[in-house]
Amino acid sequence: MAEAKWYVAHTYSGYENKVKADLEKTIENRHLQDEILEVRVPLQEVVEMKNGAKKTVQKKLFPGYVLVNMVMNDDTWYVVRNTRGVTGFVGPGSKPVPLTEAEMKPLGIKAENVSIDFAEGDTIVVVAGAWKDTVGAVTKIDYNKQTATINVELFGRDTPVEISFAEVRKLQ
Repeated sequence: MAEAKWYVAHTYSGYENKVKADLEKTIENRHLQDEILEVRVPLQEVVEMKNGAKKTVQKKLFPGYVLVNMVMNDDTWYVVRNTRGVTGFVGPGSKPVPLTEAEMKPLGIKAENVSIDFAEGDTIVVVAGAWKDTVGAVTKIDYNKQTATINVELFGRDTPVEISFAEVRKLQ
């Protein structure tokens, strides 16, 4: 199987999040999770002054563009290209060009692999973020996104929550 690379899809301005949501739904419906691994709208934190008060807000780094980590083939090209709001890929003609390592670094996309000391079925504790001090069993590990999915009890039922590798520790 070919290697997944990051590609840039051009969208109508203001439709980036809609394209991301539609593409993720299509990936799930067509069971393309192994070929289209991740869809991102790169954001940056910007400090704005409003009414004399500083406010930190998230702004799109590249308005009109969505990053897609995928294995390029006819099926994946078709799915992304025919998602409502996508006008095409960045590259000459209809041939998408993947981002280079140098282009990915400033975007915070890391290519290196991370080793973790837990596996599916292990119990872990969340040490940072919104779910801090939550304990749960690992149900899924995604090395591409560098996240672990755990089940937490929310409103009396188990709810899957995706947590970054950096925010969890194995329970001893």
